[in-house]
Amino acid sequence: MSHVFPFSAIVGQSSMKLAMILTAIDPSIGGVLVFGDRGTGKSTAVRALAALLPHIRQVKGCPVNSEHPQDCPDWAEIDNPKIVECPTPVIDLPLGATEDRVVGALDIERALTRGEKAFEPGLLAKANRGYLYIDEVNLLEDHIVDLLLDVAQSGENVVEREGLSIRHSARFVLVGSGNPEEGELRPQLLDRFGLSVEVKSPGDISERVTIIHRRDAFEKDPINFLHTWVDEEKQTRTKILKAREFNTKVSKNILHDCAKLCIALGSDGLRGELTLLRSARALAAYRGNSRVSRKHLRDVAPIALSHRLRRDPLDESGSSARVMRTVESVLN
Repeated sequence: MSHVFPFSAIVGQSSMKLAMILTAIDPSIGGVLVFGDRGTGKSTAVRALAALLPHIRQVKGCPVNSEHPQDCPDWAEIDNPKIVECPTPVIDLPLGATEDRVVGALDIERALTRGEKAFEPGLLAKANRGYLYIDEVNLLEDHIVDLLLDVAQSGENVVEREGLSIRHSARFVLVGSGNPEEGELRPQLLDRFGLSVEVKSPGDISERVTIIHRRDAFEKDPINFLHTWVDEEKQTRTKILKAREFNTKVSKNILHDCAKLCIALGSDGLRGELTLLRSARALAAYRGNSRVSRKHLRDVAPIALSHRLRRDPLDESGSSARVMRTVESVLN
């Protein structure tokens, strides 16, 4: 059995961890894009969060992780369905994945051996109700990007080929990571990510020492290391679960602030306002606050809006710095 590094033990990277937690509370935020140096814990954070979350209830053997028997697709052919608890799925989408591997295709083995047309589900089916993780997302092939855009919009995967006509749910939190030096992300896909975070290698010696110490302790004795962090993991899990059920109120003044911020930043469309609102509401619920305040907007604005800015060749400051300048100007 492989062990996963605990989420609570990740040193620093507070913005990345906050973004992960917010999407765990409200998946409709739209996923997380993490850009930065290699070896900064991007993939570790994704798997750690999924391991932190409670198991999901699903029909045993259902290829799309359906919660109820009536939600299982007909082509799954499940007899005597039973409800079991399974870990939240985290599915890797490799760069070289073919379209058939991603969306699913004809089950060749069954066609040859039994002469039947049957559907073999792809990665999108396995990721339903979980996470789809793409490392080096900026290097993803264009036709795969187009597929992901369609599914992310509809929440449903449609396959019509080779005499098959298949539909199934494909709702997942999309998490992408990459190094901006290796290429930029297509604007259409960039806009689909709800939150965006820039991570850097820590420059503080004591922080780097702590990271090395914890990683070394985990690799030497993972069971004992996990036991050390079990209380903090449980506390974070409980806060996430409570936040999902928390009824946080949003005033018209906050809606006005969201719109005013996005107009001031020149954000296209209304996706920026919706993401900002949902993120602030999730943060307020996580902190146990009954109302969304400007403090919540300030805290989530950099990760919700920085990747939606139009480029300004006369402004050399980072996008997060531009967002914070605008936040302080508008909200003050």
